[in-house]
Amino acid sequence: MKHIILSAAALLLCLSLGAQKYKGGVADKTIAVVGGETILLSDLEAEVQQMRMNGSAGDRDIRCELLEKMMESKLFLMQARVDSLTVNGEMVSSNLNQRLDWFRTQLGGDEEVEKYFGKPLYKLREEWKKTLEEQSLTEQARYAIASKTADVTPYDVQQYIDKTDPEDLPVVPVKYQLSQICLYPDREAAAMAVKEKLLSLRERIMNGEKFSTLARIYSEDPGSARRGGELGLASKGIFWPAFSDAAMALRPGTVSQIVETPDGFHIIEVIEKKGDMFNARHILLKPQYTGEDREKAFSRLDSLKTKIEAGEMAFDMAARFFSEDPASRTNGGQMADPSTGSSYFEIDQLKPADYAAIKNLKPGEISEPVESQDNEGYQQGRGGNLIYKIIRVDKIIPAHTATFENDYSQILDKVEQEKQMEAVDRFLNEKIKTTYIVIDPLFGECEFSREAWNQRK
Repeated sequence: MKHIILSAAALLLCLSLGAQKYKGGVADKTIAVVGGETILLSDLEAEVQQMRMNGSAGDRDIRCELLEKMMESKLFLMQARVDSLTVNGEMVSSNLNQRLDWFRTQLGGDEEVEKYFGKPLYKLREEWKKTLEEQSLTEQARYAIASKTADVTPYDVQQYIDKTDPEDLPVVPVKYQLSQICLYPDREAAAMAVKEKLLSLRERIMNGEKFSTLARIYSEDPGSARRGGELGLASKGIFWPAFSDAAMALRPGTVSQIVETPDGFHIIEVIEKKGDMFNARHILLKPQYTGEDREKAFSRLDSLKTKIEAGEMAFDMAARFFSEDPASRTNGGQMADPSTGSSYFEIDQLKPADYAAIKNLKPGEISEPVESQDNEGYQQGRGGNLIYKIIRVDKIIPAHTATFENDYSQILDKVEQEKQMEAVDRFLNEKIKTTYIVIDPLFGECEFSREAWNQRK
């Protein structure tokens, strides 16, 4: 099923929520004032609690470190207001709705959310929105300050190389440039087989068999199958739209027709609906491919490999005519990272099956046919579609210390990052000196990493 990914803004939101509970049981106090902004003890303790959940110790040094980061954020927030930066309302609204959906799902609905936090939902939304708006402004201010650096020139890059100890220069890992010819199995036939099986299961349910029993036996969603397919009461926003739309259209106790999502094919039985939340059971089946599909594809790929190696056709021409991967076919089979567009891959950027196929090959050599995955869905952390391929190693760049001639863009990025960090450091050091700051004596023994803070205690 589709998962909600917690963003950095959402993490801060969760921390601020913990602070609200802290205020309810312990006397709160202001531990720092930065300009017109205040930091509460409850805010700090909420962050400490989060670090403990992540396995970090909540000792005094951790509190000092966190307080320093929180004070720096306040300086960026102040600058954002001076520069009249505007909140990214669309992003704030999206994050706010995602957080609300997440808590509704975790706690079991609006009433449980209100009970847990001891506040009406409208009040919680107001507070969470304010937190996210401040986060938006802080991030924009930091980015604006970092972006004010002068453009880095080739001369700057060469100066960086000349002044840096060779042992401290970036090490470029081994990189591969690859081409492929891909064939898909008969996906239409596999999908039809899955649909026929689901229709059979649905008919059995209509004839009196328990949905939960069949889900335990047949569903390919391991998380819910052991619970008889039950998903639990959750916001519709955390599911694929096709799934949630079908579920919300059902009356409790009724079973859907077949629903297709990127995870596979489903039938759904709604147990309960509550506003825009629902609890449902589902049976998930995924298309399965036979040994015959694999044998047929491997035989065809092996034939193409033989002809290419015999010089009867060029690899790029064969890719254009026979490959079924649209992205690489138009480039004569050359593979590219879908997220960056680069035609060079480091080992950890390759799919495991692809790397296993080419790791012992030399440039110009072609792999044996291999079963792998395409890029559809792979970048989102779920498996791509099954695909068969042969891969040619076009070029191997061995691991080496970065040089001006061969790795200019990588060193350029490094120099730009350092200049941006220097700009941020200058801003913070200057702002700390000129801003009204009070740090509670409770943190008087803290040794902050930035000396300017230590001078203001």
